[in-house]
Amino acid sequence: MAITSIRPEVAAFARRWREMGLAIALAAFGVWLVWLGGYLLVPLGAASIAMAAGWALLALRRVRFTSNGDAPGLVEVDEGQIAYFGPQTGGAVGLPDLVELRLVTMRGRRLWRLKQSDGQALLIPIEAAGADRLFDAFASLPGMDTAALVAALTSAPAQGGTTLTLAAEAVLVWQRRGAGLVRR
Repeated sequence: MAITSIRPEVAAFARRWREMGLAIALAAFGVWLVWLGGYLLVPLGAASIAMAAGWALLALRRVRFTSNGDAPGLVEVDEGQIAYFGPQTGGAVGLPDLVELRLVTMRGRRLWRLKQSDGQALLIPIEAAGADRLFDAFASLPGMDTAALVAALTSAPAQGGTTLTLAAEAVLVWQRRGAGLVRR
């Protein structure tokens, strides 16, 4: 009989920060290799430390990207396609068809607005189940700046939730270059 005495909050914290912990462990391993010394171990240790630093930066961005909340719906990312299954809306967008990514605030709720090349758009709440998987999908877009992606998400949302307009705030996060009409 297994006894689970870990509080749910602690387990959620450990799951959220596990990738950062693994990066720190890799860095500690690299420091140990450097400490042992030698013509082979010092370069291997330095390479491990460099990889750990890059991994830690990416892990920190992923942690900052995830949102705690309980918005309705489920997000799935599979083979270059993002799908959202909501209680009232939903749809799917292929990453090659994506031409624009915006962070929209509507009625106090923040949503990803994914616009396709044919003009259709898909709205995905940032707190939907599985929305943390969107970071890797968005990072694979050509020319995406992941620091700007995280910065847009961590900025304070607009407080214009009582207006009758479609969006109180819309922040352009990414736009595909070289597609569309030529503007003069």
